[in-house]
Parts: sequence; C-alpha cells; structure tokens
Amino acid sequence: MNTTDAKRVLETALICAAQPMTLRELSVLFDGELANDTLKTLLGELQLEWTGRGVELVPVASGWRFQSRPEMRHYLDRLHPEKPPRYSRATLETLAIIAYRQPVTRGDMEDIRGVTINSLILKQLEDRGWVEVIGHRETVGRPALFATTRQFLDDLGLSSLDQLPPLEASGVQESSLGSLDFESLAAQLPVEAGEGGDAAGDAAAEPPAERSADETATLAEGEPPAAEEPAPEDDSDEPGHPTQTPA
Repeated sequence: MNTTDAKRVLETALICAAQPMTLRELSVLFDGELANDTLKTLLGELQLEWTGRGVELVPVASGWRFQSRPEMRHYLDRLHPEKPPRYSRATLETLAIIAYRQPVTRGDMEDIRGVTINSLILKQLEDRGWVEVIGHRETVGRPALFATTRQFLDDLGLSSLDQLPPLEASGVQESSLGSLDFESLAAQLPVEAGEGGDAAGDAAAEPPAERSADETATLAEGEPPAAEEPAPEDDSDEPGHPTQTPA
C-alpha cells in the first residue's frame, strides 16, 4: 500500500470514529504492517493537509481525532441556539483544584477553597467522566484521592496536563484561585467532527456557592467580582441547602 492510500485509510477511519483512536487501533487497519513511527509520520502529513479547513486532526490524551476548529464554534452554535446551563463557580473551582493539585482529598479541596464541598459536586464531576478516585491517602480515615481523567483532557482538546494554562503564583493566593479561569477554558471545549451540539452540552445547573472569606479578601484587593446569579445558595453539605443533580 502506497502512502496516499494509507493516508486515505487513516483519514476515513478517524472521520468515522466516534472516539479518539490510538496508534495501536490505527495499526490494526494495516494488519500491523506499519510501524508506529510510520503512522505518526502519516498522521503528521494529514494534519498539514487539513490546514486551513474548518476541521483539524489533533492528538489528545486518548488518541487522535478530527474536531472543529475553535473559530467555527460561533457558526456551529447557531445549529443549537438553546444553551445548556453553565457549571457553577463552586464546581469549576473544585475541578480546577483537582486539575492543578492532584492527587487531592476532599479535605485538601476544602482547605484551599475555604468552604465545605458538597458531595454532589464531586459526584457530578465523576459522572461527567472528568475526575476519578485513584487511591486513598494512608492517614486517619484513608480519604479518597481524586485526579482528573483522560476524558477531561480529551474534552479540553489536550494531550497532557502540561498543556493546562500555567498558574501565576506570584501575588495570587492559592485559596482564592484567582488565576484560574475555568469558565473561559470550558467555553473552548471542541465539538467533535460528525457530532451535533456543544461538547460540554451536559453541564449541570447547580446553584453558585457563597464566597469564602479568602475570595472576599481577594475581591477587595481589586479583582473584579464574578457575575452574580439570582438567588445564590451555599454549596455546603449542611441541611437546608439543596444542590441540583446533573441534568
């Protein structure tokens, strides 16, 4: 099989695939006759051939896939004008802590945020496939250790955690998470080729958390406040503060 035909096979398989494909899966297309280095070369050539089009070929944590380019989102959103509810501030901050400080326990997250974390927030992130328990800390109670998944990286179009936006530690209190803008990052979730709707389409409608003392202090130092939503509620586990389950 010549190079042109091999690239056609790869292109067809990747466009038709519902999930990213690994090099091992792609090698099955050729009965293992092509080495991984050869496959990588062909995939690199395919990437160049799709330059300038509305769809691009990218490597993510789970393999290779075709996805729409970020600048196409404005047009694709017109096909689905009804926007799903956004993730709450509490959920995004919890996800940010896990992403940047993993592996972490629930107690670690609560120490950083300064408020109690509702157990439904962690369940929501687990159900979304973005976080998982990878073990337990050898201490009293053996609390669960949370970390992000490959699905989390795939949904953000990343191949590794090293590609997350860097934290600017200077002048930023860790407890305030002032440098983490996961709402903007979540808005960049790619739409996979051949799929309709928003890639983050099942974001749950969860009430926002009240600001902690650290967050209030950070805002007082000149950081612009986040847009308030009507009827804010606490995200603590205390009775009388319901949190909606994921849609």
